[in-house]
Amino acid sequence: MSLLVDSIIMTFSLILFFGGGWVFFLKQLYRDYEVHHTVVLLVFSITFSLSCIMFELIIFEILGIMETSSRFLHWKLGLYAILFVLIAVLPYYIAYYLIQNVRIVPQKRHFRVIIAAGVWCLTLYLFWRVGDPFPILSPKHGIFSIEQCIGRVGVIGVTLMAILSGFGAVNCPYTYMSYFIRHVTEADIQSIEKRLLQTLDRIIVKKKKIALSQRDSLRQASLSSPAKGIWGLLKSAATSVSPYTENLGPVKLETQALEELSRQLFLETADLHDAMDRIEYSKTFKGRYFNVMGHFFSLYCVYKIFMATINIIFDRVGKVDPVTKGIEIAVKYFGFEFDIKFWSQQISFLLVGVIIVTSIRGFLITLTRFFYAIASSKSSNVIVLCLAQIMGMYFVSCVLLMRMNMPQEYRLIITEVLGDLQFNFYHRWFDVIFLVSALSSIGFLYIAHNQSAEKSLQR
Repeated sequence: MSLLVDSIIMTFSLILFFGGGWVFFLKQLYRDYEVHHTVVLLVFSITFSLSCIMFELIIFEILGIMETSSRFLHWKLGLYAILFVLIAVLPYYIAYYLIQNVRIVPQKRHFRVIIAAGVWCLTLYLFWRVGDPFPILSPKHGIFSIEQCIGRVGVIGVTLMAILSGFGAVNCPYTYMSYFIRHVTEADIQSIEKRLLQTLDRIIVKKKKIALSQRDSLRQASLSSPAKGIWGLLKSAATSVSPYTENLGPVKLETQALEELSRQLFLETADLHDAMDRIEYSKTFKGRYFNVMGHFFSLYCVYKIFMATINIIFDRVGKVDPVTKGIEIAVKYFGFEFDIKFWSQQISFLLVGVIIVTSIRGFLITLTRFFYAIASSKSSNVIVLCLAQIMGMYFVSCVLLMRMNMPQEYRLIITEVLGDLQFNFYHRWFDVIFLVSALSSIGFLYIAHNQSAEKSLQR
């Protein structure tokens, strides 16, 4: 009876998450596009719901909701389902819709199905080869074990997660802190807008001169031979236009240069207005709050980079979750009296809940921005499926890495479900990619910030 009730709870949750993915797809990703393929919507929503189910099972594990055997069964079902979608369904449909946009491929349905199947086989081979250089499995696992799939999905997902985390750890304080806001005044904006208007006036004058010259050339050609017929008129025009248009070459080149200058000035004007909006926003209560949070995140970024470096140099991986370790330090050094098991459960629930909510929210925001940056009416289906692939691997990797943030007794079922993986490798790999991503982001933002400062000095 308990299994039936637990199955009803999980089915209801799956339907709820599926509806959330469906609404997000229609209201956010595809609000400016017409949905031509329902299968794209279904696959995206299924991937989103299966990803959220894994996070829900982690919460249920900490709170003790449902029977242990029932949670284990639903862990297995959810994991097999998400792996099937990530390895079989999504790569095939990505190949299918990608081939649909290639004109040289015959657009008959059976041709597309056959070619997509061939591309899927190639993708499956490359996916399998991804895990060869990495020590992700124990030698005792067979070639068809579930650990083979999880290990390879984990490598790709942890890499993506580390890249996004490294960039976010640097970009967040850079975006929030008022210290990095470009100093702009109203006089700067008025000056650049004045230059833009002057440039546009010069372009109008040049183009008017070109149009008048071309009109005079055609009029002179028509008057030079009024009685020679159509062929004579065309021949006369061909010989008489040249003297009037031979001086237009430098004018056209100058016009093109002015048009390029106007584009640069327009972009600079937009940047100045954005900077002015940020300055005004930083003076509000919300802006001051984010400024304080920016300082906090900058310290957190430095701490994460320092700890990642220490972990890489000394090949160190934590054995105790941060919550239990913090409580033990409070009990040992400060003399506080805590029920370590009780409070580690409660605080771990809050910590894992915050990590889950922020991970899903942050990833969906990033996904939406990325989609609008590169999507078009022809490529939108392929891009959505690719993002669904990334989303599934990202969330599977979140579960894999989140295991370290849980007390020891809650790790057991996750370790049993995921299999005998080399978990320490994933944490070391995350530290390496995170460090590279964070340092690269610092360099990129440093160059971009200095270029903005040089523009301000040039004005």
